[in-house]
Amino acid sequence: MNSLTKDSLKSAARVGLAGDTLRIHGGKPLTGRIEVRGAKNLVTKAMVAALLGDTPSTLKGVPEISDVHVVKGLLEAHGVRVDASEPGVLVLDPTNVVSAHFAEINAHAGSSRIPILLCGPLLHQLGEAFIPDLGGCKIGDRPIDFHLDALRALGAVVKKLPHGIHLTAPKGLTGAHIELPFPSVGATEQVLLSAVRARGTTELKNAAIEPEIMDLIAILQKMGAIISVEPNRVIVIEGVEKLRGYLHTAIFDRNEAASWAAAALATRGDITVGGAEQQELMTFLNVYRKVGGEFDVLEDGIRFWHPGCPLTPVQIETDVHPGFMTDWQQPMVVALTQADGVSVVHETVYENRFGFTDALNEMGADIVVHKDGIASITRRVPRRKLEQAAVVTGPTPLHGADVRVPDLRGGFSHLIAALAADGTSTISNVGIIARGYELFLDKLQQLGAEFEVVAAGA
Repeated sequence: MNSLTKDSLKSAARVGLAGDTLRIHGGKPLTGRIEVRGAKNLVTKAMVAALLGDTPSTLKGVPEISDVHVVKGLLEAHGVRVDASEPGVLVLDPTNVVSAHFAEINAHAGSSRIPILLCGPLLHQLGEAFIPDLGGCKIGDRPIDFHLDALRALGAVVKKLPHGIHLTAPKGLTGAHIELPFPSVGATEQVLLSAVRARGTTELKNAAIEPEIMDLIAILQKMGAIISVEPNRVIVIEGVEKLRGYLHTAIFDRNEAASWAAAALATRGDITVGGAEQQELMTFLNVYRKVGGEFDVLEDGIRFWHPGCPLTPVQIETDVHPGFMTDWQQPMVVALTQADGVSVVHETVYENRFGFTDALNEMGADIVVHKDGIASITRRVPRRKLEQAAVVTGPTPLHGADVRVPDLRGGFSHLIAALAADGTSTISNVGIIARGYELFLDKLQQLGAEFEVVAAGA
């Protein structure tokens, strides 16, 4: 059994899935309403932020996803009491933080990249931190050098070991001037979580400014931090001696909302995504409209539907916020297989995010990946050395196939393709989807999808 399948089985078990394989009978439009809760990319970081306080924190809007269980386990291994007695609400009490045993930490290795973000809070609380080998989706070279360089700049001593990384801060963390070579979301979160209790002021240049970053800053400000977001991607953090707990409702998951919107388009359906908000999705909504999709912004969500006429091909360039998110392109590619003409998707954030298209081609799509990207005079996003491009020619009828999920967003894209395809598909490793999509099987049922869960060992 390979590591991806092991991670998938673990993820499925964490959220109570009876099996790791789905048999999907496609060709039926998805119609109805589903709800999205807090963003995976904020909730897991907000849980880590609770480590910085000297009183308990309460986080609302928490989704039932595998990654939340991973972080919960990591925090509990360090002595944090996590109370999840009320659905969607976590109370995190960090008043008895301790060093965790290697075996306890290592039990979560390979399941998430969140452990690296525990470094700053643990250095403040304990004076040391140990981070096991990092997991997460295999979508490219996601180096932790940005994180480690930032921690070194703040005064951490980093020692790489065969089984992980050990960090100490003999003199404590102190403010620094840090400039990221790329506006990395993870590295920006690392600086925020590490600098808020460092001595002195930290200036972070070329920072990420995603909505989830802004929501994390709001949480830290509630805790007593002093953080200024300035023009040109500059964030200034004035260190404080202590922080308290917070009460916060997480921002909605815009990636999940966009995925269901793409599913409506690909299956010629009509889906209302409760909890979705316009402002954080404006770039996505522009592309959705250009493709030919219809949407209506409601008071409590957004309705997405296929208008019944041919879809229009588009050119998409992924970029950091406020650009078109890399997490949005994978589900949108499935919809573009049904557009009338040639679409081009330039992936500028990760260098290996088109691996999921092999399965789509097996299902009848016409997608050609250019591993060195494509030059274009109409480009708005500067070219990067690692970028790739996918040329999608449509419309092409999709048919059922046997597919193995490769990563979180690619996996949901395979799910969409199977739902849009004629015939029956078998999708394995669906536990990976549970890392970031809350109760996705329940939501599929609500939308009228026809599928069965294949029991483990069947």
